[in-house]
Amino acid sequence: MAVPKKKTSQSRKGKRRANWHLTKPDPNKCPHCSAPRLPHRVCRECGYYGEREILVVES
Repeated sequence: MAVPKKKTSQSRKGKRRANWHLTKPDPNKCPHCSAPRLPHRVCRECGYYGEREILVVES
C-alpha cells in the first residue's frame, strides 16, 4: 500500500485547494415577467413559478 514519505505542509495543501471555491448560479429570466431570478425559485417580482402563481405580490 502506498504511504506518503513526508507530511504535506499547510502551504502545499492550501495551494492545492486554492481552486475549490464555489461559483454563484447565473440568474435566469422569469418566463412570466422577464425579471432576473435564480433558477428553480419563485420570482419575487410577479410571484410565479413556471406557469403557476405561488405568491400574491402587492404592488
